[in-house]
Amino acid sequence: MKLPLKIALALKALTQGETIPQSQLKGPLIDGMISEGIILRKLQGRTKSALYVNDVNALTGYVQNHFGIADLSDYITGYSNEELSRSQAIEIASDSKFKSIRTFKGFLVNCYAPIRSTLNNQPLVINPATGTFAFIYDFENFIPPPQVTIVGIENPENFRHIEKQQSYFKNIQPLFVSRYPQSKDLVKWLINLPNPYLHFGDFDFEGVNIYLNEYKKHLGNKASFFIPDNLAQLLSAYGNAALYNKQFKRGPNPELIEEKNIKALLSLLHAHKKVLEQEILIQL
Repeated sequence: MKLPLKIALALKALTQGETIPQSQLKGPLIDGMISEGIILRKLQGRTKSALYVNDVNALTGYVQNHFGIADLSDYITGYSNEELSRSQAIEIASDSKFKSIRTFKGFLVNCYAPIRSTLNNQPLVINPATGTFAFIYDFENFIPPPQVTIVGIENPENFRHIEKQQSYFKNIQPLFVSRYPQSKDLVKWLINLPNPYLHFGDFDFEGVNIYLNEYKKHLGNKASFFIPDNLAQLLSAYGNAALYNKQFKRGPNPELIEEKNIKALLSLLHAHKKVLEQEILIQL
């Protein structure tokens, strides 16, 4: 049985001499501790009762024997620690799974020319062989050169075939990153970088929403949306009218958009009444 954080906080308060209205602390676990005399009850008025503890050692011993928790303060702190490791969880609660713990953080990176970076203050050359990617785990300490533009790719197929899309990025030195597996790690990393961020997503309303809501609002002027110079021709030849109609109502209001690039993109989509998925750029 796991000890819920709410009850752990209440038990900690009891060990510090506080009393808690019984109406605020209910359940089989508490009933069992009352029946064993670990937690005591006293009347307050005619109908209300309060819970308190006389023997703190008895309570802490009960918690350790039943839940493997040696220190309630450490347990409470660990419960709130987003970076808690499984080994620390075992130390705190004798259970590596007493709370949901992320053991796999970070994101994928890719490039078609070597990029000399640093990771944990050590030199690191990013240069994955074709058909492979590099996975950055300690992303907090991963630093690319300042002249590199971080290019976030939405779709896995485009991320896999970056070498077929080089002509679109010939004016920058790109490091491609993937938001898969989806997490907040990529944005956390980007926020702390001085490097510009270029978002390479689908040329549709959902793609714009992802850019605005997941990147632009956090990165501000560092972020921009990639629009190929020949997008009008691509929309005309390969655009999807059915998807345009499906997404139309979910599109952002152009009057609320300040970024000129996004305004131009939305105008182009509405003019053609089509949208375009980014995978087409692999074939051209």
